Amino acid sequence: MIRKIARFIQKVPGEKYLAEYRFIPLFFILGAVLEYSMINWHVGETNFYRTFKKRRVQEIVDERILKESKNLN
Repeated sequence: MIRKIARFIQKVPGEKYLAEYRFIPLFFILGAVLEYSMINWHVGETNFYRTFKKRRVQEIVDERILKESKNLN
C-alpha cells in the first residue's frame, strides 16, 4: 500500500519546479468538487447550506433571547 502511494506521488508531474507544491491544483480541484456537492447534493429537500443557515439563525435568536433576559433582570 505504501509503495503504491509512493509510486503515485512520483508520477505526479512538476517535481523539478514545484516540489511538494505540485499537489496544490489537485487539492484545489478536490475542494471545488466538495463545495459543489455541498451546494447541489440534496437529501430530500435539505442540503448542507439550508441546514447551516437554519442552525445559525437559531443561534442568533438564542443569543438575543439570552441578552434580553439579562437586561430585564
